[in-house]
Amino acid sequence: MLNLVLFGPPGSGKGTQSEKLIDKYKLVHLSTGDILRGEIAAQTPLGIEAKKKMEKGELVSDEIVIGMISNKLDNNTSAKGFIFDGFPRTTAQAQALDNLLTQKGTSITVMLSLDVEKQELVNRLLNRGKDSGRADDQDLSVIENRIAVYNRETAIVQDYYKAQGKLKDIQGVGSIDEIFDRLCRAIG
Repeated sequence: MLNLVLFGPPGSGKGTQSEKLIDKYKLVHLSTGDILRGEIAAQTPLGIEAKKKMEKGELVSDEIVIGMISNKLDNNTSAKGFIFDGFPRTTAQAQALDNLLTQKGTSITVMLSLDVEKQELVNRLLNRGKDSGRADDQDLSVIENRIAVYNRETAIVQDYYKAQGKLKDIQGVGSIDEIFDRLCRAIG
């Protein structure tokens, strides 16, 4: 089973590249952002709580996210593998994900970390906000907070996978196809 963690700051291209990886490797997409946005659109209690946190650039609780992932894994038992997009975001989440996957008889194969400079991230997010209508992509202060939260709380997750020999750093600037080619070469 091929289980990938696609990692990088907001605006690094995770969503774009995950679609291409899913198509090529026939993986099930586990994007916590998509799951949470679905809950928000349905206006569930979880969605309302998540929306408040996301609009401030804050993270949603680990228990909720791990529970959603467990359900997705259980609903896709015949999958060739999974791509984790936007998760884990903390070392505690990475450990919880490893424990969950071990219980289900699998593990993370590789973490693909997209490296993109801050100003490029800001530009990408502001441009995405014009097209998507997402409030969190239209406010510069929220964008900068999201990047700061990533740098302060999330980037260290790379060290967890590096210690396991599973981290591959990928330059996240260039054409979509160039970046995709780098990702595929890292997968092997």
